[in-house]
Amino acid sequence: MGELRLVQFKTVAIKGVRLGALAAVICLALVSQMHGLELQAQNNTAAARNVGTVKSISGQTLVLKSDSGPEVNVSVSDSTKIVRLAPGSTDLKSATPLTMPDLQVGDRMLVRGQGGDNNSIAATSIIVMKQADVAQKQQHDREDWQKRGTGGIVSAIDPSTGIITVAVTPTYSVTVKTSKDTSFLRYSPDSVKFSDAQKGTLDQIHKGDQLRARGTRSADGKELTAEEVISGTFRNIAGTITAMDVPNNTITVKDILAKKTVVVKFNSDSQLRKLAPQMAQRLAFFLKSGTQAGQGGASASAQPASSSGAPAATTPAGGAGGGPRGGGGPDFQQILNRIPSVTLPELQKEDAVMIVATQGTGSGEVTAITLLAGVEPILTASPNGSSAAALFSGWNMSAPGGDAGPQ
Repeated sequence: MGELRLVQFKTVAIKGVRLGALAAVICLALVSQMHGLELQAQNNTAAARNVGTVKSISGQTLVLKSDSGPEVNVSVSDSTKIVRLAPGSTDLKSATPLTMPDLQVGDRMLVRGQGGDNNSIAATSIIVMKQADVAQKQQHDREDWQKRGTGGIVSAIDPSTGIITVAVTPTYSVTVKTSKDTSFLRYSPDSVKFSDAQKGTLDQIHKGDQLRARGTRSADGKELTAEEVISGTFRNIAGTITAMDVPNNTITVKDILAKKTVVVKFNSDSQLRKLAPQMAQRLAFFLKSGTQAGQGGASASAQPASSSGAPAATTPAGGAGGGPRGGGGPDFQQILNRIPSVTLPELQKEDAVMIVATQGTGSGEVTAITLLAGVEPILTASPNGSSAAALFSGWNMSAPGGDAGPQ
């Protein structure tokens, strides 16, 4: 097999709605379709190549659940070259040798070799990212995005300077400064999974988009020099449920934002959460009072609640909790990710809901990315729903550190 060279493109890992599929992101080093690291063969003599996760191992044969879908039977011989590569590595010279007994279910790998019948490969080389390494990288990225990230709705953009203004809450904005060194990703129109995102550009970002950025913050927290930016166009829905169709996984909502009725479909990736009444009242108070972050009752009114509705402890600014970040507003993504999940049958007609969904198709049906119930006090505090939508703008996006989990 010819020598392989790894070319790196910085990737994003965001904390948000779901944690779990980030392994597919961390392993960008193994597949060119995953925004980041591209493998290029200088002498492409191998007849087959596949990327995926080890599903099972038996003797000298393993089953690979490929990223493209089908399972692949991989036979390993004594001459197969197996190396271990750390997530984020950019050069195979840093790889270390492994043997077949070192491989485990859950490991990520790139297999090259001779293709056979029935989705099989006789491997000549295997590049492995160990499951433990991926998990460690996930945790590191989650923590880094919590400390150095921001997100919300794009309220203004200046293409000439690369400056983007992001409304984190209705009363607090952050200026995101981009440059030629900033890497951009763009969410798929129907997904906030990083594995579905594509390399993007500044020109693709528009007012009203949802955006997450990571980089260096100014001392007052009002500016961020971005290393990575991920954005997408999604639909905010706020209103009351007018009809339920649980067998078909749909609800009908009277949307006060668009001033029309919309059918919302749910799938296995949709997330549903419900605010405790006490928590909803506190967030409504914050919305109505317009309290600036870090002043007065910002942390008190926006403290995360436990599942019982009691206020939870607030962590120091910049940490992983739901309190106000240093120089910035309360991190509503952190708050809302602690809210207990519910199922579709637990919702009822006339419930007040806020939904972040796909843009939808010509049929008018949209797919829910995230739904938040128990929001009647919040919608009452924002009769037209626009302020409430801004308040919860970015919480659905897998914050780098999780997948749809909002990277």
